[in-house]
Amino acid sequence: MSRWLLAAGILSLVTTGIHLFAGGPDVHAPLLESSPSPLLQTYVSLLWHATSAILLINSLALLVAAVDGRYRRPLAGAVIAQYLAYAALFVGYGLAYLGTLWTTPQWAAFVVMAGLAAIGAQSGARPVSKVSV
Repeated sequence: MSRWLLAAGILSLVTTGIHLFAGGPDVHAPLLESSPSPLLQTYVSLLWHATSAILLINSLALLVAAVDGRYRRPLAGAVIAQYLAYAALFVGYGLAYLGTLWTTPQWAAFVVMAGLAAIGAQSGARPVSKVSV
């Protein structure tokens, strides 16, 4: 078992919970209230819940990678790529539109989770064994 990936998976689950239970009232509900269009409200909810699903799936992928060395690198690699992309988006939009990184600090959580996962993907990685014919 990779404790680094386990830590990344647990932190990802915590992040998912924060997104759902703190972000819902603070972000999702106000966005719905601010849009007069049912179509835009639908898209806001779809995007919100798609993000929730992706966070949960990534959390599960990290936890599976933590316990199953056969899929450790590909699962962790996919999540690392996504989480670094999310971090870059938060940094880019935070600086471009808000002039600060601290109004949207989610980038820090994504960087930490990606870092933990990267360490875990390398530690204890099993080499691919050659199959003899």
